[in-house]
This record gives sequence, C-alpha cells and structure tokens, in this order.
Amino acid sequence: MSSPKILIIDDSPINVVLIRGILETEGFEVIWAPDGAAGFAASRNERPDLILLDVIMPGESGFETCARLKSDESTSDIPIIFLSALDDVKSKVTGLKIGGVDYICKPVYRDEVLARVRVHLRIRETNRARIEEQRIRLDRLRDAQQAILANPEDIPEAKYAVYYEPLEETGGDFYDVVRLDSDVFGYFVADVSGHGVSASFVTSAIKALLRQYTGPLYSPEETMRGIGSVMREVLDHEQYLTACYARLNRRSNWLSVVSAGHPPAVVVEPGGQARTVEMDSDPLGLFSSVVLQRKDILLSGGERIYLYTDGMVEPSPGAPRKVGLERLKSTCIRHAATPLPKATVEIAQELRPAAGLKDDLLLLAIDVDRPNKGARKAV
Repeated sequence: MSSPKILIIDDSPINVVLIRGILETEGFEVIWAPDGAAGFAASRNERPDLILLDVIMPGESGFETCARLKSDESTSDIPIIFLSALDDVKSKVTGLKIGGVDYICKPVYRDEVLARVRVHLRIRETNRARIEEQRIRLDRLRDAQQAILANPEDIPEAKYAVYYEPLEETGGDFYDVVRLDSDVFGYFVADVSGHGVSASFVTSAIKALLRQYTGPLYSPEETMRGIGSVMREVLDHEQYLTACYARLNRRSNWLSVVSAGHPPAVVVEPGGQARTVEMDSDPLGLFSSVVLQRKDILLSGGERIYLYTDGMVEPSPGAPRKVGLERLKSTCIRHAATPLPKATVEIAQELRPAAGLKDDLLLLAIDVDRPNKGARKAV
C-alpha cells in the first residue's frame, strides 16, 4: 500500500520544514507549494490525499485558494486543513464554510497535526470505500436492468431495433417486445417519472405485468389498464409512468396503438412523409380511473414506426415540445433508407443534446413488411 500523499501550501520555509519533518517521520509522502497558485496547480497534477493550507500568503489567501480547489471537479474532494496564526472564531468559521474540514492554529504541535491528519485521511478512505461499494451496487443494478430488456436478436421476426442510453447508471425508461402469435407482436415503451435506482426498480415489475396482461385474452387497452392498476399501488406518492403500446399484426399490417400520456408514435411512410399518432390520454399510476385512447391503422407496407421517450424530443431551453418532435420526424425521414439498427443509433446520436443528457434516451424502431392480400380486419 502506498503512503498517503500530503501537499503543504505555505510561503514560510521554516513552517514547511517543521511540518514535513513531523509527517515524513511517520511515513507520509510530502510535497510543497509556496503559494496558492502553485498549490492549485500541484493539486491538479499530483492529486494529493490531503492538503495543509496556510491562510495568510502573498497573492491569493488560503481561503481564496480553498474556494478554487473546491470549485474544480478534479480537486473538489481533497480534504483541506487550514494552518493559521489567526485563531479567532470568525476565521475558523470562514475556513470551514468555504470547504475546509479542519483548522489548526499556529504554532503547530506534532501530536495535534498527526491526530488531525490521520482522522481526515481515515474519513476520506471510508468515503472512498462507500463510493466504490455504491458503484459496484449500481453496476449490478445496471447489469440486472439490461438483462431484462428485450434483445432484437432473440425475436428477429419482430424486426425492430432499439437505442437506449440511461442518464444515470440505471434508468427509468423501459421497453419490451413480446410475441403474441406467430405473426403478431407487441411493442411497449414506458417512462417512469424520476431517474436512477428508484425508477429502475419499477421496470422489472412492468416487464412482469406486460407479460401477464398480453395475449388473446386482453385487448391493447386492457393490457395498459392492467399495468396501470397495479402500478398505482406500487409507485410512490405522485410517481407515475407514461407508456405507449403498439400491437402489430404482420399478416394483415393492422397496427393498434394505445397511449397513456406518452409522446406520439411516429410513422414514416415509404414515400418519405412522416405522421404522428396523436392521442389525448392519462399517464398510469396517478388516477384510479384512467382515460386511454386507441387508434387502429391499416399500414400499406414498407413503413417504419418509431416509439420513444421524451428525452428524444427535448427541445432547446424555452422552445416548445413540438420543435423537438418536428426535429425527430425530419431526422427519421432522412434515415428512412438506412438499415434499421444503424438508423436507430444515428438518429439518437444526432438528437442527443450537445450540452449532455438531462434525461434517459430511448428510441425503438420497427420495420413493416408488405401485407398478405385480403387481410383487413383490425386486431
């Protein structure tokens, strides 16, 4: 195990020699910077485990240096102990408020320096261990969530592709594809309010419910109502989910779409036009009686259907949502001839916010074949 590295930022060589001697005798690695600017640079380059920072120095004060260190992402987690001849309460409080973890008054004493340094190094090591443990847990949750998501390779007859990028390690967006008959498939996309672990726990329940409420016994509306009735009991107060369920009969090319407060499905026609399947409906989980809408559409064949969550249509700040929807439609039209798996990736990446994600991204695309002649009954 390597020795902890401690950075001393102090303009007094005498103080530095004294403190360095105390620390190096106990096995610590010590580096030194003579002022705040040099100390800031050394902190970024050397990444010390702890900083001992003098308050009164030429140029910027120790308080100003501390503020810079705490505002920089690469150094913000390094514990800082102030060293100062200022022993008034106001100075101590100022140091602690701007991010210092402790305050040692000069002249320093060997036992006090060692005790405080060791305490804060142990605290940091404990915090690191907790963070690593949490990271491992989140990795496992992410892997578990990924494992329950449908894989296009498992149902090639469903002819779909998907792009999914969660905002955090685990996401609140969810999709699934189920085979209802030899040529009938259900495509489901949902967005659970909130992000991270609390939202991701709900997705496993949605998958189980989707399989429970799909099949010959349930219409698309009944599938959605069945999921909603259970979710209302499961979700936290004021938590909800929006969802879109599309059932496609590939023998007849009848498409049935049910929405629960979700952004409209986009259908790109073979001729290069795009239309949205607009519906006015309630999200699931908020109300005991849910208003849902269903639309049945006879497709001509050759269409491409897009289901997605609202992260795909987030417009620039202040712009109405319809701007994001129009952008999605035009991007889908441009990629109408692109092979399905490649199209979903390229569309999602083009629409990905330049400033970084603020929501999960989910885009599910479905290719529609030419229909069998004479099949015209809605499913």
